Order: sequence, then C-alpha cells, then structure tokens
Amino acid sequence: MTSTTTIVTGGRRTARHSRHRVEPIYYLFLLPTLLLFTLAITVPGIIGIFFSFTDSIGIGDWSFNGLTNYIAVFGDPAILQSYLFTFGFSIATVIVVNIVGFLLAVGLTSRIRFKTGLRTVFVIPMVISGIIIAYVFNFLFSNSLPAAGEAAGIPWLATSLLANSDLAWIAIVIVTAWQAIPGTLLIYIAGLLSVPGDVYEAASIDGATKAQQLTRITVPLVAGYVVINVILGFKGFLNAYDIIVGLTNGGPGTATRSVAMTIIAGFNGGDYAYQMANATIFFIVAIIVSVLQLSLTRGRNAL
Repeated sequence: MTSTTTIVTGGRRTARHSRHRVEPIYYLFLLPTLLLFTLAITVPGIIGIFFSFTDSIGIGDWSFNGLTNYIAVFGDPAILQSYLFTFGFSIATVIVVNIVGFLLAVGLTSRIRFKTGLRTVFVIPMVISGIIIAYVFNFLFSNSLPAAGEAAGIPWLATSLLANSDLAWIAIVIVTAWQAIPGTLLIYIAGLLSVPGDVYEAASIDGATKAQQLTRITVPLVAGYVVINVILGFKGFLNAYDIIVGLTNGGPGTATRSVAMTIIAGFNGGDYAYQMANATIFFIVAIIVSVLQLSLTRGRNAL
C-alpha cells in the first residue's frame, strides 16, 4: 500500500511516495494457502529428497547409502531412455500444439459464421479426463483404424500404431495434442483479439496481402502469447502420465515410458529411495529448463 505526500519547497510542490506496511489481514488470508502448500508440497518433497540418500523401500528399516542411488540412476539405461523419450515427446508435442492452436485461433477470430459455436466445440477436449481420452483413442488405434486400413488395402494402417515401438510415440503426440490444443487456442484467441483492428486496416491500404499481415503483423504482435504457450506446454508435457498409461502403458516394451511413469513404477515395485533420487534429478532438470526458458525469452515477451 502506498500514499502520496505533497511537499512545498521554495514555492514548488513535489510529490513524495511513502510506503506503508502491509496490513496484517493480508497475511491472514495468505496463511491458509501457504500452510496447505507447505504441508502438501514442500514437506513431502523435503522428506523424499532425504530418503533418496537411503536404501529405503518405502516402509520398514533403512540406512544411509550416500550418493549410491544417484550414481546408479546415471548409469541406468532404462531411466536414460525415459528421459530421451520424455524430452523428445515434449518438444514434438509443443510444436504440433502451438502450430495447430495458432492456425485455429486465426480462423476462429476471422469473419466466419458460427465462430462462437465452433469455439465451444474446439474447447470440449480440454474438459474431458485424460485417461478417458486415452482409452477412447486406444480403441480407435487398436481396432477402428486397422480395420479401415485393411479394408482400404493400406498395409501400414492395417496394424495398430500402438504395437509398433517405432511409431507408438506418434499416437501419443496426436492424443496429447488433441487434449492440449484447446487451452493453447484460448490463449491465442485472447492475443489475437488484443491486436488493434486499425493496424490491419492500415496494412490493407498499403497493399499488404493476408499472408503478409499474418507473418509481419499478427505473429510479432502475439509473440508474448507464443512464449506463454511454449513454456506452459513444455512444463506440462514433461509430466506426461495418464494419456501414456491409457494408450500404451509405456509399451511396446519400454519404448514410450516417460520419466513420471518410471518413477511411479519404481515406487510400486519397492524401489522407493532409488526412484526418489530419480525424481530429485528430474526436479532439478525441470528447474534448469525453466530458468533457461525464462532467460531466453526475457525481454521478448510482448505482454
């Protein structure tokens, strides 16, 4: 809270801002949220990091073993594969989601009929549970598409993508993008609606085509919204779990097992301390990625 004090010096009036202390009532409103966050996130996280330096299986006795778990994680091919898949899948999905979401937003903010109804239709996937979406698409990829491919005489479509260790990731990207595009779409629509119409009118008078307006006016002016969607999307896709479980359960083999799946599978299999070390490393990696993204985009956010 601030206030302005007017001071008269030598016939001149100058304004000086004085800062008041924060009212205690604000801290009172903050306390419940801070307490819940600490008990639900911070404390369990600290406990998990502590046990990553032990040989605990989640219950019973345990003893310290230093950095043994961390050294083993860096030498585990299965865990390294899960990191490669997670980052590759996240990058591919971010690209697909942002391209499709941006093009849909451009179409849904143009002068077309029924655009309000179409916006509602495109937002529906966002409110459906990821596991339900995964099971529906699992049926499509495993039954409907192979049947259609066999009837049409298309050999590569006659077999399920989910059973192909080289192509299963494509199905995961498609389904994840299908659910993530609506959220990205809404942000892009907000960005496009914030661009003044006078800019496009001036560009039209100067003879700019629609394509030129899109690439030289629209894209630069909504660059801040692109940054937001890329950062939010990448962070969310790094934690991919439910859609992968419903589609492939990490298969074929371990070809589509994400880091989150690897950690949870270890918890269920008695590797609590070992996977807590993996989770700690993943947490540090996520922080590094966040810092890099913020540093690379600092000063380029148009918002």
